[in-house]
Amino acid sequence: MDRAQKAESIETLKGVFTDAGAVVVTHNLGLTVAEMEDLRGRLRTAGGAFKVVKNRLALKALDAAEGSEHHALFKGPVGIAFAPDAVTAAKVTAEYAKGNDKFVVLGGFMGDKILDAKGVEILSKLPSLDQIRASFLGLLNTPATRIAGVVQAPAAQLARVFNAYATKDAA
Repeated sequence: MDRAQKAESIETLKGVFTDAGAVVVTHNLGLTVAEMEDLRGRLRTAGGAFKVVKNRLALKALDAAEGSEHHALFKGPVGIAFAPDAVTAAKVTAEYAKGNDKFVVLGGFMGDKILDAKGVEILSKLPSLDQIRASFLGLLNTPATRIAGVVQAPAAQLARVFNAYATKDAA
């Protein structure tokens, strides 16, 4: 890689790190191409992505000082999973790590907050942004549905009374 490619790669990684809700750092040594494509496909359908990165370039993109907590994450063959939603990448990688022994979640970061593997596991158990939105909309719709039921009830009762009188007179 020449200087121009490295500079472009660093700028790309800076964009990824700023746009991502959370970045999960993983070891992926020994995964086959099919397994990597499976992981990438799972992340893609969830709205995320997976990228194998060079450690030095990632650390330069993070402007990490020597000996910082970021340095502990970026050692060995490293890949990053990221998504705009803070929970999506953590959910998919934690689920994939349970089914594959060669794939190890090292940790991650959300902005300036560094997460260890346990922190990523906890993050993966939180509801996603879409799930939170759906439950919030459900909470908003419930009172409206109940109000419509209450308003409609007297009219339905009147209709039943009229129907009872009509059937009584017909009989």
